[in-house]
Amino acid sequence: MTSEVAAAKSLATVAAVQRRGFNIAPYLFILPHLLFFAAFLAWPFFFGAYTSLFQFDFLRPENRPFVGLDNYTRLFDPAAIQAANFWRSMRATVTFMIVSVPPLVIFAVFLAVLLNNRFGGRNFFRMVFFAPYTLSVTAAAVIWWWLFQNQGLVNQALRALGLGGEQWLSSMPEAWIAITIATVWWTIGFNTVIILAALQEIPASLYEAAAIDGASPARRFWHITLPMLRPVLVLVITITLLASANLFGQPYIMTAGGPTQQTETVIFQIYNEGIRRGQMGSAAAMSIIVAGILLVLTALNFKFFGKSETE
Repeated sequence: MTSEVAAAKSLATVAAVQRRGFNIAPYLFILPHLLFFAAFLAWPFFFGAYTSLFQFDFLRPENRPFVGLDNYTRLFDPAAIQAANFWRSMRATVTFMIVSVPPLVIFAVFLAVLLNNRFGGRNFFRMVFFAPYTLSVTAAAVIWWWLFQNQGLVNQALRALGLGGEQWLSSMPEAWIAITIATVWWTIGFNTVIILAALQEIPASLYEAAAIDGASPARRFWHITLPMLRPVLVLVITITLLASANLFGQPYIMTAGGPTQQTETVIFQIYNEGIRRGQMGSAAAMSIIVAGILLVLTALNFKFFGKSETE
């Protein structure tokens, strides 16, 4: 009898410990984000994948025939107009990524290093560089659309310098230059703030020891600052790549996809296919392919740039 009582007490003790071991607090903290993720990311993705299997018509729910993978195969059919439009817009997107990501990362590092120094009014300059990021894409694009008009301030400044004017929004490569300048001005403050926060976490003792050993400022930057910033730079590069791949508002407002659809990015094309032409199934298939490409690109970025020097 005594042994049975002891066994019962032991089981009760184990159960009590297990109950105390489960803490619901962490789950409550992540619940808001989990709900947001499920409602605005997971559900749209799976619904988009479902939509891509149909000839989907929002206005005619009764006319949504199942087509399987036809929307996908059409995007790889050289004779299909969807394939021609999709891959042309992909080339435009890659072009923008090539011209926009380097300045958005390199200039952000340069600005962050400058703003990390001690000088009068540095908080004011930090605010100045970050302020454009608080604007909506519409406001930022309209500002630069106005500046790059034929009689806008940019051409007026060039003519005052005797350099003539350019057809910034209706010729190539000027249109990409204008869109890139607008994007860098609008978003570089975000990257700068992230890198600046990382710079402030680097121990000052590392720089002091390097200075005592006679290392120049350039050597301190290459051998201390950049290696210590590596994890943050991987994050910044990834975010910038994804943001550049999702370019829409600037070409839509500044160039309307012109000249001759050369600034019509893949998100622009998905909008045209799904909203303007009403081909939601084909547009969803384009979105799924783009999402897959971006996942692979992100994985490669972390694989090749996220390695530490000891790996």
